[in-house]
Amino acid sequence: MGFFDKMNGTKYPNSGVAPRSAKEVRAALLAINGPDVPYVVRNATPKEGADLVAEWLIREPARRWTQLRRTLKTRMRLVPANHEVRAVDQMWEVEWVGDPPRPKRMSRKYGRGQVTMVSRKWTYERGADGRRHKTETFRFDTADMKDPLRDAVLDAGWTWRGVSFGRL
Repeated sequence: MGFFDKMNGTKYPNSGVAPRSAKEVRAALLAINGPDVPYVVRNATPKEGADLVAEWLIREPARRWTQLRRTLKTRMRLVPANHEVRAVDQMWEVEWVGDPPRPKRMSRKYGRGQVTMVSRKWTYERGADGRRHKTETFRFDTADMKDPLRDAVLDAGWTWRGVSFGRL
């Protein structure tokens, strides 16, 4: 494994795992969908330039009069000749400060490449014993979406190749 493979999150399947067909890999990735996951894996549109897309829309609780909305999208291209799935992440973040119809300030951020991010929010509450306890009220981790995708690809005997620059 080279430096760029490590930097981009490229993972190789275990030796001895026979690569499955592209159709089976696509089916395994689409099978990740379910009622207990906060994201959706779907076929990509021609405009997206990929075969499959995993998309997660997050509305993060924020301070009073502040709203934060993130969209994480992982575009995946299946390359049957090399038995690999090339993947690139895109993240959009929009923050409003003020009343939503006419906010005082709005900021936008965009990132592309291999996105790794963890966001957590806590509150303090009094427990039954009368002491203050820290309780997690919100959690967002990009690994919650990317790990099942990567594991499905590796279990199918294919390589997960992260892409930061260039085309899928």
